[in-house]
Amino acid sequence: MAGRLFRLVIGIVSLLMFSTAPVWAESPREITVSAAISLKNAFEEIGKLHQSKGGPRVLFNFGASGDLARQIEGGAPVDVFASAAQKDMDGLDGKGLILQGTRSNFVANSVVLIVPAGAKTAPASFEGLAAEGIRRIAVGNPKTVPAGKYAEEVLTYYKLLPSIKEKLIFTGNVRQALDYTARGEVDAGIVYSTDAMTRTKEVRIAATAPEKSHKPVIYPIAVVKGTRNEAAAKAFMTFVQSPGGRKILAKYGFGKP
Repeated sequence: MAGRLFRLVIGIVSLLMFSTAPVWAESPREITVSAAISLKNAFEEIGKLHQSKGGPRVLFNFGASGDLARQIEGGAPVDVFASAAQKDMDGLDGKGLILQGTRSNFVANSVVLIVPAGAKTAPASFEGLAAEGIRRIAVGNPKTVPAGKYAEEVLTYYKLLPSIKEKLIFTGNVRQALDYTARGEVDAGIVYSTDAMTRTKEVRIAATAPEKSHKPVIYPIAVVKGTRNEAAAKAFMTFVQSPGGRKILAKYGFGKP
């Protein structure tokens, strides 16, 4: 009996050591998620909860959606991509870099005008940006930052762009625009409402852009084609859109698409 048990144990050990398809291959220790930086606070909390429930560790790469899309095009090892705009996801999709059937719109956001909390002179509306006393306005670079593109659309809607063009300070991502405003380095900034919620002691919302002034701020998420962790990537996406994930997203101000 003891001999048979010993041979059984040796057999199992040999299987684990020499199998060409290790049993842990389907359960990676970590996955990589590239996400719009406006999702940072919410996604970090979701990632921790996901891991606490048995999921793999989630390594996040936050940044401007346009920059993240270019990284994926360049072959960056990313499992899931979450963008703040349809444009960047469309670009990857058109190049066959998104796993078909996995793309979905999962949250919505709004565009707001913020000013330093203690500012003595501050615009009370988007039209107020044209005032002589307003000299520096932080916005994301519209070429790579979705929030910057939405800001450009809002300013065009109010017919302000030509007159305030020289006042615009372009940033590498939306959180930079938030930082500049929070530190009082600019007179105003244009960001997402969810960003403003993270620094309520340092900035205040002066105005919210009407929906008709810009394209809908809808965030898409998808699994990147070619991932070696397809099952785990899909599981993370499912978790993000589960009741637990949506509760966290709502906590940080994200709405349903």
